[in-house]
Amino acid sequence: MKKFAVIALLVAAILGVVFAFAGTGKRETADAASYLRVHIRANSNGEEDQAVKYKVRDAVVAFLTPTVAECETKAEAMQKIGAKLGEAEEVAERVLAENGFFYGARAEIRKEEFPTRVYENATLEAGVYDALILELGTGKGDNWWCVVYPPLCFGGGKTNIIYKSKIKEIIEKFFG
Repeated sequence: MKKFAVIALLVAAILGVVFAFAGTGKRETADAASYLRVHIRANSNGEEDQAVKYKVRDAVVAFLTPTVAECETKAEAMQKIGAKLGEAEEVAERVLAENGFFYGARAEIRKEEFPTRVYENATLEAGVYDALILELGTGKGDNWWCVVYPPLCFGGGKTNIIYKSKIKEIIEKFFG
């Protein structure tokens, strides 16, 4: 009987997760609520626009790393980075100008939908995430994205990712 109860509990937990995330609307997953992503969009898919996108990325990451490294929470990271959006645009525009591009850059923090992405040992599921968006020129080219907080792509920060399994928690609670 106990074995049947465990199986029934597991099936109920799995169905609960499936129904919680079912639907056609954009949803911010619990996992997504823990992350602040960064998305740098190139002006176009032209070779030169793509190459300068990576130069901008390097400069913006170097600019933001000291700020991100001192943040203890996602909310703090969003606030501190939000206060530096104008400076991040200036860094991007300086790199663009140094490379002969004068189409400008726009930075903002907003919710964006992202596909599933694997970063070394962390997998971020598809969903809606808060993100620092940096558009270069038209922003219609291929893009680069990563995670600002916790700083998976920014050196010098603390990686404080905690992996959880609801099914494991239920089983431990049942048997524990």
